[in-house]
Amino acid sequence: MDASAGTGSSQEYKVIGTSPVRHDGVDKVTGRAEYGNDVKISGTVYARMLRSPYAHARIVSIDTSKAEKHPGVLAVATSADFPEPVARVEDLGEDMVNIAHLSANCLARGKVFYKGHAVAAIAARSLHEAEEAVKLIEVEYETLPPVTWVEDGMKDDAPIIHDDVFTDSMGKLSDKPSNVAKHLHFERGDVAKGFKEADVVIEREYKTATVHQGYIEPHAATAHWNSDGLLNVWTTTQGSFVAQLQISAVLDIPVSQVTVTPTEIGGGFGGKISVYLEPVAAVLSRKCGRPVKISMDRADVFEATGPTPASVVRVKLGATRDGKIVAGESWIAFEAGAFPGSAVGAACMCVFSCYDVPNAVVDGFDVVVNKPRTQAYRAPGSTHVCLAVEPIVDDIARELGVDPLEFRLQNAAREGTVRVDGPVYPRVGGVEVLEAVKASDHWNSPLEGPNRGRGFAFGFWFNIGRRSSVTAHVNIDGTVNLVEGCPDIGGTRTSLSMQLAETIGVSVDKIHPRVVDTQSVGFNAITAGSRITMATGMAAYNAGLAIREKMAERAALLWECEADAVEYDDGIFRSGEKSISFQDLAERLDDTGGPITVNGEAHPMGFSNAFGAHLVDIEVDPETGKVTVLRYTAVQDAGKAVYPPYVEGQLQGGATQGIGWALNEEYIYDSEGRMENPTFLDYRIPTALDLPMIETIIVEVPNPEHPYGVRGVGETPIVPPPAAMANAIYNAAGVHMTELPMSPPKLCAAIMEKEGKSL
Repeated sequence: MDASAGTGSSQEYKVIGTSPVRHDGVDKVTGRAEYGNDVKISGTVYARMLRSPYAHARIVSIDTSKAEKHPGVLAVATSADFPEPVARVEDLGEDMVNIAHLSANCLARGKVFYKGHAVAAIAARSLHEAEEAVKLIEVEYETLPPVTWVEDGMKDDAPIIHDDVFTDSMGKLSDKPSNVAKHLHFERGDVAKGFKEADVVIEREYKTATVHQGYIEPHAATAHWNSDGLLNVWTTTQGSFVAQLQISAVLDIPVSQVTVTPTEIGGGFGGKISVYLEPVAAVLSRKCGRPVKISMDRADVFEATGPTPASVVRVKLGATRDGKIVAGESWIAFEAGAFPGSAVGAACMCVFSCYDVPNAVVDGFDVVVNKPRTQAYRAPGSTHVCLAVEPIVDDIARELGVDPLEFRLQNAAREGTVRVDGPVYPRVGGVEVLEAVKASDHWNSPLEGPNRGRGFAFGFWFNIGRRSSVTAHVNIDGTVNLVEGCPDIGGTRTSLSMQLAETIGVSVDKIHPRVVDTQSVGFNAITAGSRITMATGMAAYNAGLAIREKMAERAALLWECEADAVEYDDGIFRSGEKSISFQDLAERLDDTGGPITVNGEAHPMGFSNAFGAHLVDIEVDPETGKVTVLRYTAVQDAGKAVYPPYVEGQLQGGATQGIGWALNEEYIYDSEGRMENPTFLDYRIPTALDLPMIETIIVEVPNPEHPYGVRGVGETPIVPPPAAMANAIYNAAGVHMTELPMSPPKLCAAIMEKEGKSL
């Protein structure tokens, strides 16, 4: 790891950029950390779901009478126990959701839209009794033809999945129901003129399968609807306040009556933003008067929670002989799953985001199919379109006879570049990332041997801001309690503590962070979009400034001077010849007015814009199509690496997930819309045996909107891997792989077709 490559600032810090022990580390390695399924409330009973065996069917009737009589059963719930749903759209942070659709996804109302769709739930004294009783629920279905591929759903004669979904094409609704929920269109410049000027034009279509985020911890929730009308929920979530909003909306109760406590979270990657179990557990709790716990098994997670969309992406790029990209065109269709709301909008904005494309047009389509409603997955939408763009960029460079890295450097987005959807980039680090690749040992090392290839790809993600708030309390021993509301997925307790410690001039071990429930801190948006270290870090910084100001006032009281006369630097307060350390002043708080408690808020608008480039060496077995990853390097602009091991881990984790997506991972459905591989035995994610050590290069081009230059790092690492793997496979085997996953059977078939052989 090279934490200084491409750095845009020589600013040195005492805490930021160091590698302290994580505040949550001991609890997690010793097993004391409490995850969703570890919650134990006195009197808790257990629930199980009945799920649809069909991908598309009308519910004719539900008879729960036999189940209700089973020993141990305390409550039964169906959608009839939910309030009449309201068709209101809410912003969840990385997703927009119609509350009526959200309610119907928690418990099916009238129809089931995918195999595994929850139909009813039972609470019983024991899990075994609940499992036995669920089997006694009798449901009569009228089966309907399923649609399980995006292009099939777009056909004129496709079965209509929802009677209330009409195509919204730039604000105009279609006159009849459609599986195409939305059509987006972005345009810049004169595309026809741009392609006319181009000397090289390449166009290709790419397809990706449905894939899952692969988090290790299944969904789990415990709810207690008290007799006083207040609802308490403990859940594994990426956003306790967003969960609170969804629960209150589905159940039609004031948000102030819902308290959500986030447990530790065993991975999310965008898949734990939407609620699935929480409203159901709440209804069961209200009916039986006891706390109710529901947990998913692995098949439930695969079949009934939100994966990333399958897609079809067509890209056309044109460039002149002097190596300048002059035009781009893209057609993007994403599967939304059972309800509208895929990440196609983000895909449209990201498709040409790495480059200065003066003339471009992009059309995107959000298509409903009989699969679980899709959710975010680390830079949602950007990986799909990067896969389509980057091999074409390589091909254009090849046609022009220029180095693919130099071609990218010539065309890379930089400050002042206008994206196809309109925003103008501020200071960004794309060029510096490419230069870091060019200077890397990996790029400059030879790759020798038959059937080997090196691939390279350039990727982008916005990184969101949004609202964050923290509370900080100075203790009389000089420590500071930091209260925050953002679930910690990968070390943000420490990255926030480090920014607060840097601001007030103390060591990070003096900061005691705690993630609390929705009643104990101000509003915080989701833990997603690479926003926590950046946006909540700004809130922690603002809290630090407020602490310094109040502590200076206390020093002024001690010294009987004006607060303006007190200066602060590196943990020491001074006025003339007098000085006192932060800790010594904290010990005098009771003498100078009592405790100090402050709030810190931040609401950064826009995006911090992160670029990354991945470089991979592979070897292809032409007899089997198996791809072996020999060497891998991930390069990314972090703005400022607050906690370098955390940054390195994010880059390595994103690359690993992207490699799995590229080579093996996919949902496999039969003709009836049933998933055939809903376990980790059959849905194959990479293990330590499949990968080399992933090398990292951290570039630092400070974000001008953040006091410490932070951009965020978690999303971008998943964007380049499939494209880099596709380019490496072409360089090793001479075949363009245009469909993910590039699994051994597909690659073997492509090699044999190239050689004129038959299987």
